[in-house]
Amino acid sequence: MSAQPSEAPEARPHAKYERLIAIAKKIPAATTIVVHPCDESSLRGVTEAADAGLIIPILVGPVPKITGAAAKYGLDINRFEIIDAPHSEAAAAKAVELIHAGRGEMLMKGSLHTDELMRSVTAKDRGLRTDRRISHVFVMDVPAYAETIFVTDAAINIFPDLDCKRDIVQNAIDLFTQAGFGTLPRVAILSAVETVTSKIPSTIDAAALCKMSDRGQIAGGLLDGPLAFDNAVDMEAARIKGIKSEVAGRAQILVVPDLEAGNMLAKNLAYFANADGAGIVLGARVPIVLTSRADPLRARMASCAVATLYADARRRRAVNAAA
Repeated sequence: MSAQPSEAPEARPHAKYERLIAIAKKIPAATTIVVHPCDESSLRGVTEAADAGLIIPILVGPVPKITGAAAKYGLDINRFEIIDAPHSEAAAAKAVELIHAGRGEMLMKGSLHTDELMRSVTAKDRGLRTDRRISHVFVMDVPAYAETIFVTDAAINIFPDLDCKRDIVQNAIDLFTQAGFGTLPRVAILSAVETVTSKIPSTIDAAALCKMSDRGQIAGGLLDGPLAFDNAVDMEAARIKGIKSEVAGRAQILVVPDLEAGNMLAKNLAYFANADGAGIVLGARVPIVLTSRADPLRARMASCAVATLYADARRRRAVNAAA
């Protein structure tokens, strides 16, 4: 089965990310609290993003480890503010404190574990929770697909219930529209099949999410589901199955049933389709750049670009609201 979209793919691999980074360079850099950047990959990502004018970093973590790693790999961090914290857990807590103090517009994960960072972010008393469920989006540049495609949630919510999925969908729609990817994104709610059956609970959730969209409980996107992956991204697959929809075959946001499915899908696209995946966490008080040590520099740069565009949109909305 072909996996080609309805439009021709980019002539040059990763051109979507290059465009994205170029757009982000034209807006003001976002002050970014970088949590525990104590290895080469996290520090190199910070310095490259700063050099590109995407972020203004404030590094938080054990100063000897940060400066030692920078010296070892020849990275210039003398221009950055560094705030000492004795270990990764303390760095995460301090970073959240700095956000509360208005010192930064974004968080960026360094060389600590994701769950260490997220424990501080989601802490009930002193964290960065909002009334929206926190979720993760992979913004993926798949060379064979015409669209920049979102995959959510593949990193935070393990087995989301219906209410959680509503927030996952809304977070992704808000990122898509506010970061400048377009308006009214086409959202495919994925399952193993494209018909509703009580034997596969995710198909029932998909149908409910579509009805929630009809009733205004989810706003700003065009939803369809359940859809199988093939008929979500391939027009011919959708035609063969007799699916007539504005979403089928040309989805821009793929909402997976659970974290396991999302993680496998994103990694399959990365390793089998040569895709890059920029990672961002939404639903907290500020966007959070969430990258992996295995991510190439281009993906780290794209993650910063997406978060910076989103932070800029939030900044402009706050100014307009105060006017």
